[in-house]
Amino acid sequence: MKSSWMLVAAALFALMSVLVKHASANFSPAELVFYRSAFGLLAIWAAIAIHHRQVWAPLATPCFSAHLWRGLAGFTALVLFFYALSRLPLATAVTLNYTAPLFLAALSAWWLHERHGRGLVGAVLLGFAGVLLVLRPQVQGQAWLPALAGLASGMLAAVAYVNVKNLGKLGESEWRVVFYFTLLSTAGGAAWMALAGSHIPQRADWPWLIGIGATATVAQLALTRAYHRGRTLTVGSLAYTTVGFSALYGVVLFGERLPLMAWMGMAVVAIAGIWAVRASTSTPPDSL
Repeated sequence: MKSSWMLVAAALFALMSVLVKHASANFSPAELVFYRSAFGLLAIWAAIAIHHRQVWAPLATPCFSAHLWRGLAGFTALVLFFYALSRLPLATAVTLNYTAPLFLAALSAWWLHERHGRGLVGAVLLGFAGVLLVLRPQVQGQAWLPALAGLASGMLAAVAYVNVKNLGKLGESEWRVVFYFTLLSTAGGAAWMALAGSHIPQRADWPWLIGIGATATVAQLALTRAYHRGRTLTVGSLAYTTVGFSALYGVVLFGERLPLMAWMGMAVVAIAGIWAVRASTSTPPDSL
């Protein structure tokens, strides 16, 4: 099954979240974003160097400002997501970050002037009802700041996706979009570390930092292959198995115990996200 590559990506993205949560005991979110992005940048650079004799030629772009806005939104989303991972149960943080498709549906109607059917509107409303169920235990537990950070990471990820869509309309290739995103995230993380200070990784830290970069990079490759070879509806729906993998990892590795309301909210958000993916993908292009 070609779409099964999405299951590989989901398991690896969830594993990356586990590594981030563990490493957050010693490193700030900005530092972790730096290491995550730096390894991806090296991988992309190596691929370009192998396939192109003139390395700089394929990187030239007339749309740098658009890449800059996409990179800023994506970098900030990653920092907020990693902060949420360090303070919240694993599955809760991942669920809040996976509200991105719900925000994307709302933003595309307002920002891109796309018209959506009632099904998509219903999915968005259901999704945010699920968010309230997820947030309520966190707010009562005085973890409202990281919970809002996780939610904001989903919103900013949606902003980044809108910018990606605009870059596609401008004729920018996918690999160039990914390159500039990783470049800006690496630079942003390095600048943050220079201003706020950083920790020198010890020998025991490197497996975790390398693991974050490796899992993120391989997950991106699996994700790309899934969308290239599988059915879009199936792949988009399977993406939400990341929430399930995260819940499993959280229980087994961290002994996390969530209240029933939080589990119900996570399920509602996942169902709404799958509904939003299917409703938006099945909308005829000429009706947008």
